[in-house]
Amino acid sequence: MKKKIEIFQIDAFTAQPFRGNSAGVTFGDELTKDEMQSIANEMNLAETAFLSKPALSADRLGKADYNLRWFSPQTEINLCGHATIASLHFLKEHNLLKNGGVSFDTLSGNLNCGFKNEKYFMQIPIFSMEKFNGNKEEIIDILGIESSARLRRDESVPFILLEDKNLYIYVTNLSALQTLRPNFNSLVKLTETKHEFEGVVVFTLETFEKENFAHSRYFVPFHGINEDIVTGSTNGPLILVLQELGFVKKSNEDITLTFEQGDFMERPGRVTVSYSARRNELFISGNAVTVLKGELFF
Repeated sequence: MKKKIEIFQIDAFTAQPFRGNSAGVTFGDELTKDEMQSIANEMNLAETAFLSKPALSADRLGKADYNLRWFSPQTEINLCGHATIASLHFLKEHNLLKNGGVSFDTLSGNLNCGFKNEKYFMQIPIFSMEKFNGNKEEIIDILGIESSARLRRDESVPFILLEDKNLYIYVTNLSALQTLRPNFNSLVKLTETKHEFEGVVVFTLETFEKENFAHSRYFVPFHGINEDIVTGSTNGPLILVLQELGFVKKSNEDITLTFEQGDFMERPGRVTVSYSARRNELFISGNAVTVLKGELFF
């Protein structure tokens, strides 16, 4: 017997259609993992999110409102910011976002999310980090930074590797960021052979809009996405990377910054990031807009 599901395509980290990062969202209670993967491949978006009833095991019962899983066209993902923001918008449009708050059981643990001050918010896990001691020049060559831009890269700023296998690299301006021409085949090969990292975030403190703090690009061909448009799961930890590098002062006071991404792909998105050192909690927030509603038959 054929199945039929309702599925939305939602642009996240933007209030305007055709900007930000698109995600598919649907209910996945009646779907197998293979079916979820096939649907994500058919949608051919960076990620598709699947919401379902929470696990019923005794140790997890009552700890989350929904189970949430994310799939790229090739594989299941441990954490996805923009598809979570899109999922919150999906629930709100179905009148299921009760009192503005909801908790998701995910592969990255239980995440507290919701809707506040006209934006959707999502808790981001806090990952440990360390200075990267691998072959930096090899990575710079693969990323395709032109020689003129390479001279402007501050060699005194180390690469930072996070526990989630994302590597953060600083460049001094937007021009250097724009000139990146990664060799994605070589980047995949390097990732697979050395197992040092899985994704690369390249960022600068120069921005298109003066009220924002940093601009980034994210390359993750290892997961089938050459360049992600706007990435909540990398912009969230960026605030802690900036503290580690001394670009943002460490303080017990709560801090909120807004980051840019997607402008070079003509889909600008804005991610607001808040960190509380006292509570050791990290949140991202942003807008979302539905651009497509449909039914999928299979």
